[in-house]
Amino acid sequence: MEQFIQTMSAWVWSPALVAICLLAGLYFSIGTRFVQVRRIGEMAKLLFSTDKSQKTGITSFQAFSMALSGRVGTGNIVGVATAIGYGGPGSIVWMWIIAFLGAGSAFSEATLAQIYKEEHKGQFRGGPAYYIEKGLKCKWLAIFFAAISVLACGWFLPPVQSNGIAISFANTFHISSAWAGALVAVLIGLVVMGGVKRIANVAQIVAPFMAILYIILSLVVLAFHIHDVPAVFMDMIHSAFGMNQALGGILGSTIAWGVKRGIYSNEAGQGTGAIVAGAAKVSHPVKQGMVQAFSVYIDTLLVCTATAVMILACKTYNVFDASGNVLIAAEGVKLGAPDVSYTSAALGTLLGANWGGIVVSFALFFFAFTTIMAYYYYAETNLVYLFGKGKMEQVLIWVLRLGTVAMVFVGSLYEARMIWDMGDTGVGAMAWVNVIAILLLSPKAFKALKSYERQKKQGKEPVFDPNEIGIKGADYWEKRNSENIS
Repeated sequence: MEQFIQTMSAWVWSPALVAICLLAGLYFSIGTRFVQVRRIGEMAKLLFSTDKSQKTGITSFQAFSMALSGRVGTGNIVGVATAIGYGGPGSIVWMWIIAFLGAGSAFSEATLAQIYKEEHKGQFRGGPAYYIEKGLKCKWLAIFFAAISVLACGWFLPPVQSNGIAISFANTFHISSAWAGALVAVLIGLVVMGGVKRIANVAQIVAPFMAILYIILSLVVLAFHIHDVPAVFMDMIHSAFGMNQALGGILGSTIAWGVKRGIYSNEAGQGTGAIVAGAAKVSHPVKQGMVQAFSVYIDTLLVCTATAVMILACKTYNVFDASGNVLIAAEGVKLGAPDVSYTSAALGTLLGANWGGIVVSFALFFFAFTTIMAYYYYAETNLVYLFGKGKMEQVLIWVLRLGTVAMVFVGSLYEARMIWDMGDTGVGAMAWVNVIAILLLSPKAFKALKSYERQKKQGKEPVFDPNEIGIKGADYWEKRNSENIS
């Protein structure tokens, strides 16, 4: 079974997917004239903007927090360690590159999610399944994406997060992984049983607070290693482009692991961020597109970079080639598979080994906990897409809730490599479908951006009228505009 999952992960994450994610990000960046740079100040302001005339939906900040919950998780602590362990320091540069370009993809997919969102039982639902059906008129592909998302986000991805918590707690507090998994499962159950509103309320408090606290702590550690930081950045750049003699032979792995872990962490192009974006109440889809692009920056350029530079400056990492041979070995760091111990050891250089492990364990707990909440929401939205018009909707939602809680517990019982391969398979499958879909729908996202910027130039508060720019299938907006006219 483990070999089969590993083979599937390698097949899904072929070099073709790495290339298409990079090229798609470049295409969207050029097509939007690098909106992720031109309007970065506006992105931050829009976090606190919401359309109060819409009674349905959640605020932009709640949507941002839920998206940040999904992005800031084990990928920022364990995923970064894995990227360094198998791709070397240069993999972090490729994480930056996919984040910068991916912000263009995140903007476009979130804008499309807003354009084609639906109102369902007092909530907005949106995301790839909705824009594939309404925008591409391809029902079978929409169903395929939704089915993959329910499986990946409901069953494959939550165990990755709980596995990281269980391993960290077992190493730090010497308690059984099963007990740690059981605790997380119970707490997750208490949140997801309360539905979308409770998830949003928890996320908007926990996710930003933990991200800020973690970054501050990382900066304190780096302050004690400030003399090493310039050399660390030079080493990352040299390794990223094959100029490090010791690591030149793994350049392909450097790029692949950087892009793979970057997408896993920031979710740009994967489609899951778009699911949350579709739930927000805004006056124009582009507003939420910008908010989601900003969350990519927070995740990768701040949180992931904080972890990476801390590990590299403290020299608490090893690097392996594809065959498992050790290329770089750090003194006092175990030679097993890269995991949370890299980050714990880095913090331990300042706080002591015990306190380093404790701090990382709690940071990982909160990061992973909020990510599991986001995963559940992604799965529920796609389940609603598949069965929302049938009588079995509520029954299936409860099956999903119980199944997610069960998988959170199961994730604590298995080896990390197998769990990560399952998660990678799910992420890669969603990315394949979503990236192709948003490329085909890109003219509609570009039209929406032009509409938004034209109204801004005219000094107006942008509002969205799909008929004005020739976009069909935006049912919610058409209905809303007709009601406002009448």
